[in-house]
Amino acid sequence: MSPSFDKNPAPADAGCANIRRIEVFMARVALRRSCDPKASARSGAPVLVRDLIPAVLRKIARTTRVRSSVGLTVLAFACLSLAAKSQTTDVNDVHIQTREIEKPKNVAPPNLVSPTNNLSAHVRPLKVDVDLVLVPVTITDPMNRLVTGLEKENFQLFEGNSSQEIRSFSAEDAPVSLGVIFDSSGSMSSKMERAKEAVIEFFKTANPQDEFFMITFNDEPDEITDFTNSVDEIQNRLVFAIPRKRTALLDAIYMGISKMRQAKYAKKALLIISDGGDNHSRYTENEIKSLVKEADVMIYAIGIYDRYASAVEERLGPQLLSDITELTGGRAFTIDNPNDLADVATKIGVELRNQYVLGYRPSKVVRDGKWRKIKVKLLPPKGLPPLKVYARTGYYAPAE
Repeated sequence: MSPSFDKNPAPADAGCANIRRIEVFMARVALRRSCDPKASARSGAPVLVRDLIPAVLRKIARTTRVRSSVGLTVLAFACLSLAAKSQTTDVNDVHIQTREIEKPKNVAPPNLVSPTNNLSAHVRPLKVDVDLVLVPVTITDPMNRLVTGLEKENFQLFEGNSSQEIRSFSAEDAPVSLGVIFDSSGSMSSKMERAKEAVIEFFKTANPQDEFFMITFNDEPDEITDFTNSVDEIQNRLVFAIPRKRTALLDAIYMGISKMRQAKYAKKALLIISDGGDNHSRYTENEIKSLVKEADVMIYAIGIYDRYASAVEERLGPQLLSDITELTGGRAFTIDNPNDLADVATKIGVELRNQYVLGYRPSKVVRDGKWRKIKVKLLPPKGLPPLKVYARTGYYAPAE
């Protein structure tokens, strides 16, 4: 008698097949999310660090095995529960829960706020008390997307040549004192409306507790609003900005830094929107660089430049803004199409909301008022693409 075969697979085989299909499905979802740069690149949306490593999920899917009937039952139940949950949750809805480690006593909540390798970190120290130094860091990937989800162990911090112990670590969205420095010189005539739209988009990313002020400038700066929590007030005043006269950019930056002395929050930032270099300021470039180097204010800039600029100051404009912003731990974005203004403004706003803050107490405290160099190094998890680190170069030690 020839043996008979059951055409239906055994229950255990069916369970294994279901589990493998679920695992493969989850790996494909992770792969699609990590390989779709267009939407996140346009919106400036952050990408969680684990989503940059789809290969790990694929390896788990290949190597997972069920070796007992009890293990099979438990694993199948867990996988089917996870699959059911995924049907009610948008796979693109990423929620990031930050972890705080050993917060110093009596210190205001740390505030987190561009690129040099292929992942980027921007760093700005804040002098909170005599000894504690807080260093905001921003991380981006090769597609210029913000990277969140890194831990304290992924960072090294140096003051001079000495490694420093990172005593506090956080990545939270804290209120910010924000100032917008808006170019209303005559050369902005064809770009004015787009630039105003960019300001509106920038404020859409704001925290409800943020405070703002705005300075417009042509041949001299003009503070059109004091600190306010009302975005509508700034929009209403911005309507009356008319392009005319020359460009006193450096004077406007000086006014913005001076205004920040009245800021309510420890986290402070300026956004400059301009289409060229300076041609009418009393302050020199070196004077402004010295000023921003001492200030606890991060500066971002959007430069709207004509490709074939004839004036010398217009040709030097991109380098001027780049030099000033990098000193503060911010960065400058250069665009040649005014239609891109709103997207870039949104990206900057999101960047201010997705920063790490490293806190340390210098191993050698000398109150001499001198400049201290700072360097932040990244120790990323294996499997990540190359990343960049942007950081302010240092801070001034207290004099007493």
